[in-house]
Amino acid sequence: MSLSSNEELLGMQKASAAVATTLKLMRAHARPGMSTLELDLYGGQILEQWGARSAPKLTYGFPGWTCISVNNEVCHGIPSGKTILKKGDLVNIDVSAELDGYWSDNGGSFVLGNDIHQHTALVEASKQILAKAISRIKGGVKLADIGRFIELEAKRSGYKVIRNLAGHGIGRSLHEAPHEILCYYDRTNTTRFKKNSVVAIETFISTKANYAHEKGDGWTLIAKEGVAVQHEHTIVVTDGKPIILTAANEIWD
Repeated sequence: MSLSSNEELLGMQKASAAVATTLKLMRAHARPGMSTLELDLYGGQILEQWGARSAPKLTYGFPGWTCISVNNEVCHGIPSGKTILKKGDLVNIDVSAELDGYWSDNGGSFVLGNDIHQHTALVEASKQILAKAISRIKGGVKLADIGRFIELEAKRSGYKVIRNLAGHGIGRSLHEAPHEILCYYDRTNTTRFKKNSVVAIETFISTKANYAHEKGDGWTLIAKEGVAVQHEHTIVVTDGKPIILTAANEIWD
C-alpha cells in the first residue's frame, strides 16, 4: 500500500494499534499450564473489542485467531487445546488483522518464564537485528541490501537466517507488493523501497536451520534442526526514519 492521505495514515495507525495491543496483552497473559488454544481465544476477544478481524482467518481460513508457534515451530502454528505451554518454552505469537479496510501485522518470539533452555540470546539477537534493519530502510534503498544486512548480522551473532520466509507489503490486504522482503541477499532482486509505502519487516533467525519445513498439518512450518525465532513490525517507508506503526505498544522490553 502507498499512503496518499492523512486519513489512510490514521487508518493504518488504528489497525496497527489493534494488533500491537493484542500481541502485548497475549504475551502478558501467557503462562505455563495454559493451552495455546486458550491463549488464542483470549487474543480473539481483544481483536473483537477493537472491532478487528483476524487476517489469517479472513484471508486463508486459518483455524485460529492468531498464529502461535512453540519451540521448533517457526511460524503459522495452529492454536490447540493439546499444546500446553511449559516453563522455558520458546513461544512466537503472530497477530495480523483487518480494521476498517486497513491491515497490519505484528509478531514476536519470547521465552516463557525462566530461560532454562538458553534461548534468550537468540531472541535478543533477532530483536536487535530487526531494529537495526528497520533503521536503514528509506525510499530508494534496495530490498536486497536490507536482506544482506540481516543475514550478515545474524552470522556475526553466530546464527543463521530462514531463507524461505520473508516480510511483505501490506495495507489494503494482508500480503501485497513487494511480496518477498527476504532475510538474505538476493542479487537478482533490484526492487527498491518506495516512499510512503507500507511494509511488514520480519526477521527469521535460527540456531541451525536455513529452511522451514512443513509439519504436516497444512499450516505449521518447523525447523528440523535447532530452533528459530521471528520478530515483525509494520512500518511506513519515508525519506528518512521509518514510522514504526506497531511500536506504540512495544512488548520487547
